[in-house]
Amino acid sequence: MRRISWMLAMVMCVTLLLAGCGKKSADDVVKDLSDVVSDLNSYHGTAMMTLHTGDTPQEYKVDISYRKPSYYRIAMTNEKKDVTQIVLRNDEGVFVLTPSLNKSFRFKSDWPNNQGQVYLYETLVRSIIGDASRQLATDDKSYVFDVAANYNSHALVRQKIWLSKSNYAPTQVQVSDANAKVVVDLKFDQFAFDTKFDKDSFDMERNMASGKTGTGSEGAPSAGAVDSSGQLDPSGAIDGATGVTSSEPGPEQGTAGDAVQQPSGEASVEGTTQGDTPKSDSADVTGSTDAEANKPDTAGNTEAQQQTPGASDTAAGTSAGTDAAEAVMGEFGLIEPSYTPAGVQIKDTPELEDNGTHAVMLRYSGTYNYTIVEARPKDRAVALAAGELVDIGGSFAVLTGSEQQTMTWMNDGIEFRITSADLPVSEMIQIAASIQDQSGK
Repeated sequence: MRRISWMLAMVMCVTLLLAGCGKKSADDVVKDLSDVVSDLNSYHGTAMMTLHTGDTPQEYKVDISYRKPSYYRIAMTNEKKDVTQIVLRNDEGVFVLTPSLNKSFRFKSDWPNNQGQVYLYETLVRSIIGDASRQLATDDKSYVFDVAANYNSHALVRQKIWLSKSNYAPTQVQVSDANAKVVVDLKFDQFAFDTKFDKDSFDMERNMASGKTGTGSEGAPSAGAVDSSGQLDPSGAIDGATGVTSSEPGPEQGTAGDAVQQPSGEASVEGTTQGDTPKSDSADVTGSTDAEANKPDTAGNTEAQQQTPGASDTAAGTSAGTDAAEAVMGEFGLIEPSYTPAGVQIKDTPELEDNGTHAVMLRYSGTYNYTIVEARPKDRAVALAAGELVDIGGSFAVLTGSEQQTMTWMNDGIEFRITSADLPVSEMIQIAASIQDQSGK
């Protein structure tokens, strides 16, 4: 009897030991993730991001490229509108590009170190490592972490992150609000570590040209990208920039600083008459090439550098972007956001002098006071100023200023600016996101 009991105990111990083999704890996985990030050299991935922020889900293709130490290329394509925006970080700064409209913006920023992005691998790993109350579950192929969401929006509270058991590559991310409703659903089509890129994959002119040649996918990663096995990355072989060369544009010196908005809401937008439109403390996304004629009143000493297109931009590559921009010019009506902060009402919509930009203004007052200016600027400009890149859901905005802040972004060829001295950034983001699919009245 004792012998049987002893043998039964041994069998149970062996069974438990075998059951435990290969099963990692949350701490084990976190340690492995720390090692993966510390050894991270490069990666490339593509994903479909679905936003459930309105009545109808909005889908965006996201293409993510990273190369050590701090080179990034994020291409986000709204297939419904056939428009791609690219965020680029290289040695020259951070750029927000809309190649099809020949629009670009350059600014000084520590992005993405100063904020998280749901599609960046480093952000996901930091969220897991930094949450001491993280929860780990598993399925057949993935480790599934449930952690706090650390994004620039109070509406996003929790997130689930799926990581492949084989190499810890991300396969899916779901970000939820306080009611456990999924607001952002990101599903990766593919993700590869140690991707090799062309020398100019993160070059601004190269990426602007890729969206204007019409020979390839605007949202495609840099051509010739290969994975760690040395095979050509299929998604990288369709970049229209292959073989395209461009000269560096010559700088035109100007200044842009912190402009002070008048109580009346008067301000200035590049390409419009001074005093008729909102003054912005942001360097212009699409300003005139005449820096002095459009220089805003300044209260700071921020240096801005405006550049005009180089010789290559006058070639065939530019004509496609110019034609696309001209095709959407014209009156667009008044586009009102579907979201307004509690205690805020629209005050008025003063008429602005029309000199080709078709600018309109909306002024709001109440709990917060702010203005929204909408315009169709024609000229491309690249400016350099201190700023912060903000993800507003399917698009990118630039936030500038301190005491008075301005958020600037492009949507459907229209430039939007929210300017306020008391509106929180989280509210700006919600307002901006609610404008994305609105049409003019």
